[in-house]
Amino acid sequence: MAGDLRDGRIVIVGASLAGLRAAEALREEGFTGSLTVVGDEPYPPYDRPPLSKQVLLGRVAADSTGLPMRRDPEADWRLGVRASGLDPLGKRVVLADGKSLPYDRLLIATGTRARTWPNPEEAALDGVFTLRTRDDAGELAERLAAGPRRVLVIGGGFTGSEIASACRERGLEVTVTERGPAPLVGALGGTLSKLAAAMHRNNGVDLRCGVTVTALRGDASGRFMGADLSDGSRVEADVCVAALGAVRNVEWLADSGLAAGPRGIACDAGCRAFNMYGIVTDDVFVAGDVSRFPHPLFGYQMLSLEHWGNAVAQAEVAAHNMVSPGPLRRPHLAIPTFWSTQFGLNIKSVGVPTFSDHVVIAQGSLEARRLAMVYGYQGRVTAAVTVDMAKSLDYYRHLIETAAPFPPAPGAADRPIAADIPVPSDVPDPKGLSHGPTVALTGYLPDRRLTVVHPTG
Repeated sequence: MAGDLRDGRIVIVGASLAGLRAAEALREEGFTGSLTVVGDEPYPPYDRPPLSKQVLLGRVAADSTGLPMRRDPEADWRLGVRASGLDPLGKRVVLADGKSLPYDRLLIATGTRARTWPNPEEAALDGVFTLRTRDDAGELAERLAAGPRRVLVIGGGFTGSEIASACRERGLEVTVTERGPAPLVGALGGTLSKLAAAMHRNNGVDLRCGVTVTALRGDASGRFMGADLSDGSRVEADVCVAALGAVRNVEWLADSGLAAGPRGIACDAGCRAFNMYGIVTDDVFVAGDVSRFPHPLFGYQMLSLEHWGNAVAQAEVAAHNMVSPGPLRRPHLAIPTFWSTQFGLNIKSVGVPTFSDHVVIAQGSLEARRLAMVYGYQGRVTAAVTVDMAKSLDYYRHLIETAAPFPPAPGAADRPIAADIPVPSDVPDPKGLSHGPTVALTGYLPDRRLTVVHPTG
């Protein structure tokens, strides 16, 4: 059986980070059959984190963000064509150009796209942008380089905050609106969001929280001129970036019978997709931002993550399982990690901060703007976030993997934890935020503790 699995036809839909790493891993695992990669953009896979950082600062050109290949996957690249449907019985991917691709096994790595401004006429104004693709970043960087009088950023999540930081570093006036109580509150909870708000304001950002943008305004020639806010005020600006979170690219699977919806495509820990009846498939796999998968360290919740590291790790697990018989398949148990650089601060997280009920500052302080915050859920450590203290992250990763008790024991901090009594993590309902949630928590919460055993081979 193993010999059969290393031959045949594999199609990867999504010429993304996950798609590329999966293609490479398939060849490394000994797959010798035909390999086809479909991508809706005309470009080979490229790196997205630099788009909201170095590209917007003008330090890197948008077209120089291509991902290096670790090895030639010897694939047939179908770029600039979108997958428009899936026939799981006939085992064919339908393309928008009318062609179709037969497969023996399929990997879906279609990722996400930026959520656009909901009013199409206002979204079409010259000067209104989203930021997700290489083209988005190139066009926005060009507009920022022209020196607009003010930039309006709608949404205070990680992308919105990084855009605001780049604008201020360029010396541009910027207003950020966030319907929630503070930036990053949906991802990091209330305590750290207070630090985020202070950093925005200390760096000259006009931060407006607890308000929504009710309308974007343009002049007679269709150029963006400003926006009306729900508190009755108006922001005059000539560039607007809607940073309203991401939409999973699942519409093409509407008639496929797979468990695909707004949160992504549900799969098991081995990256095999579920169908709409909750039955796992054997020939359709999922990886990257478009997936939802269970994780034993987080109560078997179905996690939906937009993390670079998760896309790489999950792609490699999916590739291994696509060419391995059942007993040799392995689970995707990587601990989620994330990083962001904004306003001169380096923010890194491990675990799932939104899977928490309490937090405690274990090292440093909010006042020093250098700290390690540990998150706990029902008495065990589930996440940690560091601000300019990244070297501590591996230690907290170990606490998460071993389901260590929360608050951390003596030795896990540079001062007595008793001096800092845990406080509620204050993670709000994402419905009240401009930026989307970074994790979907929809699973069962078993009363058990597990230790992740790392494979040695």
